Amino acid sequence: MEIFLQQLINGITLGSIYGLIAIGYTMVFGIIGMVNFAHGDVFMLSAFVGLIIFLILTQLLGITNVALAFVVVLIGSMVVTALWSWAIERVAYRPLRGSFRLAPLISAIGMSIFLSNFVQVVQGPRNKTIPSMFDTVIHVTSGGAYNVTLSYKQIAIVLVTAVLLAGFWYLVQHTSLGRAQRACEQDRRMAALLGIDVDRTISLTFVIGAALAAVAGVLFLSYYGVVNFSDGFIPGVKAFTAAVLGGIGSLPGAVLGGLLIGLIEVFWSAYFSTDYKDVAAFSILAITLIFMPSGLLGRPEIEKV
Repeated sequence: MEIFLQQLINGITLGSIYGLIAIGYTMVFGIIGMVNFAHGDVFMLSAFVGLIIFLILTQLLGITNVALAFVVVLIGSMVVTALWSWAIERVAYRPLRGSFRLAPLISAIGMSIFLSNFVQVVQGPRNKTIPSMFDTVIHVTSGGAYNVTLSYKQIAIVLVTAVLLAGFWYLVQHTSLGRAQRACEQDRRMAALLGIDVDRTISLTFVIGAALAAVAGVLFLSYYGVVNFSDGFIPGVKAFTAAVLGGIGSLPGAVLGGLLIGLIEVFWSAYFSTDYKDVAAFSILAITLIFMPSGLLGRPEIEKV
């Protein structure tokens, strides 16, 4: 029972990170119907941005307050990554919006390769480490054969994910930007005829998705303490899988899918083998889509005629 409880905590933590990345995938796909395959590398880039900001604060400026440094790193990484994503949308996606459907997809794959190689050249191929933060743990159970622990950074990851999901849900449902996003999702041409700035709405969607990926990148960096230029691919694919599993286009579905992927990974690794944890996650996705083609919380696509 203790092992199950510990893996449940670990799975919710990992799934929260996947869920934050998955929101970016589901937002972009919901509005322009394109899978932004560069989103995983934007997540990786944000982790490196957070690492650089943290080293500047602690080693050059001499800031010793870890909580203050973490907040500054989080905000700085969100701003820088959002600007990167805004530039990516303007350069790689907007000029191809009216072309055939495969062109933006090819451009997204090319941008993913560019970002990965850019970070490899600038930062090098080796792992980059960060000093430990928030290492204090709470002993949920103790005295038995296996101690169940809950660290402060695991609590922070889950709380940040919950707050951001609630805030973004409110933005989509109760603000003018959210109404514009929902209008563009239904029919971009009609939204433009009604006076909505479609290009601005899409750019802001990319910016918000990148900011959420930046939060996930900083949390990933603080949780594992290490980052590599190749860390954008696997988490990106897992997050995209989570978005599809939960129902791409659904914000709660993206987080639910992320939690499920995280739980499947850690439980499979604990009770079976780490070698096949990815196979287990993708198998669950395939089985779910056979019986629920729109995902767990997705809505069936209505063809416009």
